[in-house]
Amino acid sequence: MKQFLLFIFGLSLFAAPLNTANGGCSKKPQEEPVETQVEQLMNRLHVLREKGVMFGHQDDPFYGLTWAYDKDSSDVKTVCGDYPAVMGFELGGIEMGDEKNLDSVPFTRMREEIQNHYRRGGIVTISWHPRNPLTTIPGGGNAGQKFPEGTAWDVSDTTVVKSILPGGKKHEEFQKWMERVHDFLASLKDDQQVPIPVIFRPWHENTGSWFWWGEKLCTADEYRALWYMLQDYLSLDLDLQLLWAYSPGMAPDLTEEKYLERYPGDDRVQLVGIDGYQWGTREDFMSQLDQNLDMLTKFATHHEKIAALTECGLKNLTEPDWWTTALMPIVHKYPISYLLVWRNYKEEWFGPSPSKPDAPFFVEYYNDDKSLFLKDIQ
Repeated sequence: MKQFLLFIFGLSLFAAPLNTANGGCSKKPQEEPVETQVEQLMNRLHVLREKGVMFGHQDDPFYGLTWAYDKDSSDVKTVCGDYPAVMGFELGGIEMGDEKNLDSVPFTRMREEIQNHYRRGGIVTISWHPRNPLTTIPGGGNAGQKFPEGTAWDVSDTTVVKSILPGGKKHEEFQKWMERVHDFLASLKDDQQVPIPVIFRPWHENTGSWFWWGEKLCTADEYRALWYMLQDYLSLDLDLQLLWAYSPGMAPDLTEEKYLERYPGDDRVQLVGIDGYQWGTREDFMSQLDQNLDMLTKFATHHEKIAALTECGLKNLTEPDWWTTALMPIVHKYPISYLLVWRNYKEEWFGPSPSKPDAPFFVEYYNDDKSLFLKDIQ
C-alpha cells in the first residue's frame, strides 16, 4: 500500500506544472493595485491633453455680470450652451472659520457646487489666498483694495512666512488654519462618500511680490519650507485626494532656471503651471505667453509633469476678439491640460458674458476642435 501511494505521488509531481518563474513554487496571481482618485485624475488629464485644451472658469456657478447665486446658472453656459470643463474655487477665509470666502461665496454652497461639477463629469481646481497671519484682524479687510490690511495682499511685513514656520511666533496659530483647510477638503465627497479628487494650487504667483509669500517677502528656502509644511500636514490624511499644482506668475523670458528657484521638487508636485494675464499690449502678452508656455511644456516633459495655464485673462474683455486672435493661437500650439480664466463679477470680469461684445468670438473659440468643454470630456 505504501509503495502504491508513493507511485501516485510520483505521478502527481509529473502532472503538476512547475512555476519556474518563482523557483518552481506555485503562487496565487497578485491582484492589480487599485488606482486612487488622484491617479485616475492624472491619467484623465494626460488622455484629455492629447485631445485639446480644457477651458476653465473661476467661480463659474456662483455669479456673473447680471446675476448672483441663481440655481444652475453660468455665464459660460449661457453664451455657448456648455459648462466649463474645469471650475475653479477659492478657500480664502476658511482659515478664519468664516462662513463665506473672500469673494463672499458661502462654503456650504461651494461644497455643493464642487459636488455638482464632479457629478457632471467636470474637473475641480482649488486655490487659497489666506490672510496675513501677522496683521490680520478677524472680520476686517477687503481683497479689492491695493494692500488691504490683513489679507493675502498685505505685503507690509517681510517676516510673515518665517513667523508661521516651525519655531515662529505664529506657527501654532497657523496649525489651526491648516486644520480648517483640511476639514473643508475632507468634506468633499461624491454620492457614494468617496473623496473627490481636486487640483490643489496653494502659494501661487510666488515669483511676484503682491502676496505675503512672494519673492521679495521670503527666501527660496523659506518658501519651500512653507510648501512642505502645508503639504506634509494635509498628507497625514491618506483619504485626501489632492493633485498638487505649482504655478508661478508669467514673466518676460521665463527660464527653467528661474522656474526652479522655488520649485518644491518633483516628488512634491504633479502639475506645473503659470498664471498669465494681459495687463499691457496684446503683442507683449502673446509674445510672453508663447515663450513661457514653450519653456513650461518642455519643463513638464523633462520632469514628467502635467502642464497648464493655471490662470489667465484680459480684464473686462476690452478687446472682444481676444478669445480667437490672442489667446487661442498661442494656447493651442502647446500640449497643456487646461487654461482657467478668472471670475465674472459686475465690476471686473474675465470670462464671456451674453451681454458683452466678446460673446460671438467666444462661441467661435468654443467651436474650435481643440477647445474642450464639459461635453467634450464626459
